[in-house]
Amino acid sequence: MSDFDMQSLGKVGVLFGGRSAEREVSLMSGNGVLAALRSKGVDAHPFDPAERSVAELQAEKFDRVFIALHGRYGEDGSLQGVLEQCNIPYTGSGVMACAIGMDKIFTKRIWQTHGISTPGYAVLNAQSDLQALGQNLGLPMILKPPHEGSTIGITKVNHTADIQQAYTLAAQFDEVVLAEEFIEGREFTVAILGRGEQAYALPIIEIVAPEGNYDYQNKYFTDDTKYLCPAPLTAELSATIQKMAVDAYRALDCEGWARIDVLVRESDQRPFLLEINTSPGMTGHSLVPMAAKAVGMSYEDLCVEILKTARLKISGEKS
Repeated sequence: MSDFDMQSLGKVGVLFGGRSAEREVSLMSGNGVLAALRSKGVDAHPFDPAERSVAELQAEKFDRVFIALHGRYGEDGSLQGVLEQCNIPYTGSGVMACAIGMDKIFTKRIWQTHGISTPGYAVLNAQSDLQALGQNLGLPMILKPPHEGSTIGITKVNHTADIQQAYTLAAQFDEVVLAEEFIEGREFTVAILGRGEQAYALPIIEIVAPEGNYDYQNKYFTDDTKYLCPAPLTAELSATIQKMAVDAYRALDCEGWARIDVLVRESDQRPFLLEINTSPGMTGHSLVPMAAKAVGMSYEDLCVEILKTARLKISGEKS
């Protein structure tokens, strides 16, 4: 890293903020990335797509951009398509991988075709028979909007009588709602870096939240959640989870970096993959920097390494 010429990265835009429900988290991530890149001598500039137009993005003549946006319009492939059109190399996955990764339902469908373990589920709309749901999936269950992150709109349902209220909450964010089998067990996350055959998993992190409630507040604004990295797992189970995560990442054709959330069922120690995040958080509480630190990579070096992978995906053209 010390021999690398930071000026060769050119003029860099750090995209953060945006207009999704995760704007607040994205502002924290982006400010962290911006400060880190500048501290390493990178010519980095902030750009908030909620406050400035795409035309201005092109006029800035960025040589590459670091995407620190979360949620819709930044992590769902739409912005990636704009950057391809503008011929601006960008970090992270391409249009298709981002669009699929943002949709928890389509992600699960693809993982299932690859034989990757994921909890059972049902797709709900206004016409769905919510009363029959408890018999089909069992209770408790999880209801969530399939296109949101950061635990927004999510409810754990313990009783059939509570399904309607949980559905109504999730439906505020999405046209359809994902109902998912509840897996009783420990919660983990796996950060992945790289592309194709070179993709690899960082050390697994176990998430131990207060009373098992890893919600928006406990994710970003309290210090009550405990993170164990590397996670206290047998070498065999750890290797199994890491391989599953890398296989799942490749199945969606992801690149650059991502984070996959995993549950290990208490009854039989079987891992289940929940979802993938193709533009993970980079806040002070975020987990990819924590996993990188476990292998001796600083936050600043991680940001530079991710930035160096920026490229155009559709043409295959490197920056």
